[in-house]
Amino acid sequence: MMIEEHVRHLHDLLPPDVVLVAVSKFQSTDLIQRAYNAGQRVFGENRSREMAEKIPLLPKDIEWHFIGRLQTNKVKEVVGYAKLIQSVDRDRLLRAIQTQAERLGVVQDVLLQVHIAQEETKQGYLPEEVLQVDKDMYPNVTLCGVMGMATFTDDKQVVAREFKQLRQLFDTLKQGRFADNPAFVHCSMGMTGDYETALEQGSTMLRIGSAIFPPRATGPHGL
Repeated sequence: MMIEEHVRHLHDLLPPDVVLVAVSKFQSTDLIQRAYNAGQRVFGENRSREMAEKIPLLPKDIEWHFIGRLQTNKVKEVVGYAKLIQSVDRDRLLRAIQTQAERLGVVQDVLLQVHIAQEETKQGYLPEEVLQVDKDMYPNVTLCGVMGMATFTDDKQVVAREFKQLRQLFDTLKQGRFADNPAFVHCSMGMTGDYETALEQGSTMLRIGSAIFPPRATGPHGL
């Protein structure tokens, strides 16, 4: 299928309350435009510089999400440009985002990335650490939910268990510490290889790349 068909297929497949984030890392602006023309409006980037270069070349109503590992010295390239930073995985980064958002006079939406996988290479807060995050310390940051990545495995039971754990944590937070926060609505989990399992476990946001776009190059993206 073509990009346009992939986008329409996913839009038809997903429940209306689930957000589809098209992961456009290393994809050209021409291919992103084709997905946009098919109705896709939310795109996810892993690299701050690449996102910054693409934004002025594409329609202004695109909602950009930053989904990659974010270094504190790159925060100024993302805050105020990305609608949502999904990969806030440590307090130091949260403080840096608060500082830059305050400097710009904006309020930045973020998700707290939670470590749910068995792989040590995955980043994120431990579930018990998320429960300790003091939202009142960050007046220029809106905590909008949680994000997590499951273990890369063919064992669907492992993946389902990890996604279930994240959804339970999200529900605990939403019913407890964030009960008075109407913006706390996102449980972002599920990618191309495991999004069906993620939906079964209550995902509200999917990050899908290869089920939409052709295989990505590993070198510089084409603008």
